[in-house]
Amino acid sequence: MDVFSRKHVIVKKRTNKFTRHQCDRYKKIDASWRKPKGIDNRVRRRFKGQIAMPSIGYGSNANTKHMLPNGFRKFLVSNVSDLDLLLMHNRSYAAEIAHNVSSKKRVAIVERALQLDVKVINAGGRVRAAESE
Repeated sequence: MDVFSRKHVIVKKRTNKFTRHQCDRYKKIDASWRKPKGIDNRVRRRFKGQIAMPSIGYGSNANTKHMLPNGFRKFLVSNVSDLDLLLMHNRSYAAEIAHNVSSKKRVAIVERALQLDVKVINAGGRVRAAESE
C-alpha cells in the first residue's frame, strides 16, 4: 500500500476549481464553469490578469489519474459478488460500498473483504445500528 504510493507521486497541477467569468459580480451567475463566447471577452482572449480557462494542460498524469492519496483507486461495490472482482486487484483497487446498501449487507461485504484482503474505504459506515442489536 505505502510502497505503491511512493512509487507514483500524485501531482495535482491545480486544486482549486475553475469558476465562471463574473460569477463573483452577479448572484444570478452560478460559479460552475462555462466557456466565455463573447467577441470582446477578455477571459476568452486570455488577457493577462484574468481568470484561467480549463485546458488539456491541467490534466493529471495517466498513471495517477483517479488515484486516492493512499495509492488505491475506487471501485464501487453494491453486493458481495461485486467484491469478488477485486480478488486479483486488491493491491491497486479499494472497494467503496455504495450509499444505498443496507447495514446488514455492509457487514457481510466487510467480512468478505477481510477474507479477500481487500481494503474497504468506508467500512465504518452504518455500523452503530448493527452493534446495538
